[in-house]
Amino acid sequence: MSRAPLTSRPLGTARQADEQHAAGEHLDVEVVVVGAGVAGLAAAAVLGRYGITTLLVERRVGPPALPRATVISTRTMELLRAWGLEDDVLAGGVDADVWLWECETLSRAEHGRAHAVGFPSREQAMAVSPCAPGTVPQDWLETVLRRSLRSLPSVRFGLGTELVALDNGSDRVVVTVRNRGGDATTVTAAYLVAADGAHSPVRRLLGVGMREREGAYGGVQVVFRAPLRDVLGEVRYALYSVTTAAAPGLFLPAGRADRWVYGQGAPPGEDPATEVDPDRLARAIRLGTGTADLDPVIEHVGPFYSPGEVAERFRVGRTFLTGDAAHRVTPRGGTGMNTAFQSGYDLGWKLAWVLQRRAPAELLDSYESERRVVAEHNVARSTDPNGSRRTVIDELKVDLGGRVTHAWLPGTSGRVSTLDLLGPGWTLFTGPVHDATDAAGSHSPDTLAVRPLPPVTARALGVSGTGALLTRPDGVPVARWTSAPDAADLCRAMHATAPLRNERVAAIASTIGPPDGRAGRGNAATRETR
Repeated sequence: MSRAPLTSRPLGTARQADEQHAAGEHLDVEVVVVGAGVAGLAAAAVLGRYGITTLLVERRVGPPALPRATVISTRTMELLRAWGLEDDVLAGGVDADVWLWECETLSRAEHGRAHAVGFPSREQAMAVSPCAPGTVPQDWLETVLRRSLRSLPSVRFGLGTELVALDNGSDRVVVTVRNRGGDATTVTAAYLVAADGAHSPVRRLLGVGMREREGAYGGVQVVFRAPLRDVLGEVRYALYSVTTAAAPGLFLPAGRADRWVYGQGAPPGEDPATEVDPDRLARAIRLGTGTADLDPVIEHVGPFYSPGEVAERFRVGRTFLTGDAAHRVTPRGGTGMNTAFQSGYDLGWKLAWVLQRRAPAELLDSYESERRVVAEHNVARSTDPNGSRRTVIDELKVDLGGRVTHAWLPGTSGRVSTLDLLGPGWTLFTGPVHDATDAAGSHSPDTLAVRPLPPVTARALGVSGTGALLTRPDGVPVARWTSAPDAADLCRAMHATAPLRNERVAAIASTIGPPDGRAGRGNAATRETR
């Protein structure tokens, strides 16, 4: 049997990727990612940027044909910005504030009013972030992420391929994948990332159950095209709730060329599949828009049923669950795609750090302890009948996740954010008078980046005098000193094998409580040392 290390083969088209998986071939990689939704793509993107050899397995060849989610949160946009993808992603969206606009019909939108749904307006976002939330459909986001992944030589696609067997060993993972032609390939990896959706085959193979919360949400969804921008005029929002008694429902812009999603919720206990008649729904769209002569071009009609669920475990040995395989969120609140993306990102950088021996294997324990509490919060929100209406400040704290404060600084090519200064390793923020040369010691810039800040900016980050702030690559602070740390201080903070509880985890947990009465073990709290 031939053995083909990933790095010996270049990336190609989906057809070429399938052809490379010849029968009997054996691949050796560091990580296998199953599922190319947003969680799997985010995990693969992080791993690829660290140079981790990764095989991405996906049954589909192309991205989804439906827009699915339509809102990208502030924090997700920050991560896309860090990868240089912000402009490409926004190019497939529309210019709108992520608030809910309530009106009788769309033709009477100027008489409506705005409601907060947990996302800042563009003006509000300017105070806390270099990015604002985006009104962008998920299928476009996935298209951009796939295109970006093809520039990462350590990531290989297995499109049109599915996992058919799994041996989750104590020292390695061995999987069998099969392409559409029936050819099977054996793959050995250090870790497996299961991002294979709400009905995850990997989760079933592992015997991991899901805990469902009361408050599932169902209804019917229509994807259509119609010139509604002409109807709305200058009233530009990410969600429109029409209240006319003739056809109440929700309209969401879903990309360029006036593509829209129209949704009607089904009463509890009613089968939404009984309400999918296209003619009835076309009439409802006309009534909801208040334009009797509108001729919507309907591209898709289908019922949906979304329970709120969280997996009993996010990890079994060397296999990790992420995205909908770990936490399933209803459409209320618009957090499902963003929770999935951020979980994939979090797992990706932690796997990369462990594989590159930047951190001990215990770091991987923090994946579940940090992400579970966020998932529990967002699932609870999504199963609340009023879960879409939330104050901005409370939900923004959950979304930003305790990362370092954003502040603008002058740069050689314009302003840069403190978030732009984060490196792939540790980042040490200091004041202007702090000399960190000795403390940094023999660490390379890729391992420890020292970032002196102007006095006002340093103060904004809580750094005073000769003090310093140490952060992870995701910007979460792990240590803060009120006076200059020496090399031993840095080493203790960087190599701690039992990081303390993150402030973000504690803050969120205090609002929702542990789901099963047990306190979770968090990671990397900010601590004061002297």
